[in-house]
Amino acid sequence: MGTGPGGIEWRISTTPVDYRGAVEEMERRVAAIRAGAAAELIWLLEHPPLYTAGTSAHHEELLEPGRLPVHRTGRGGRYTYHGPGQRIAYVMLDLRKRGQDVRCYVHQLEEWIIRTLVRFEVRGERRDGRVGIWVVRPSGNEEKIAAIGVRVRQWVTYHGLALNVDPELEHYRGIVPCGIAEHGVTSLAELGVAATMEEVDSALRRAFAEAFEVPPVCRS
Repeated sequence: MGTGPGGIEWRISTTPVDYRGAVEEMERRVAAIRAGAAAELIWLLEHPPLYTAGTSAHHEELLEPGRLPVHRTGRGGRYTYHGPGQRIAYVMLDLRKRGQDVRCYVHQLEEWIIRTLVRFEVRGERRDGRVGIWVVRPSGNEEKIAAIGVRVRQWVTYHGLALNVDPELEHYRGIVPCGIAEHGVTSLAELGVAATMEEVDSALRRAFAEAFEVPPVCRS
């Protein structure tokens, strides 16, 4: 997609990207950003079906070990699912010029998702003590529509977020998603929103400016 406002490069992968290869690519880019040899990057992609285990993952939360490949990863958080129909945004930003505030950065990621969902007439909400973005169903049940897991190396971010557009939600049965058993998982399709990945990408790009390119208002 080229470079957008603020000199940030936007990249879209149109076929599923191998997870280990994606992590290696992020680590190379983070080093280059840190050295001043590359621009910041937003990388939009999908993965083949797999589970990832963050730094806080508990073994007993992997309910079906043989269901899908499992990748241990250095991002924060616990177990989550990635697969086709889920838009992943890997975010490589230099916090040295963005306030060096990791909590504020996570708040901005949340705001980015919320503002993206508004464009599809979906109300996404934060919940204290639960990372990610949630929607309230007519029944009153709360379900997670987007996960967040980040890592920061010498003030340069990587990993990022995963927004459920139309993934195979059945695969979430193989884990306790993000360590939260009492709430479900949903997607735009499950909510009746027939959005294409191209439409989601366009919404993400427009909402990014609102969440990141104005002075952030973050919780204390």
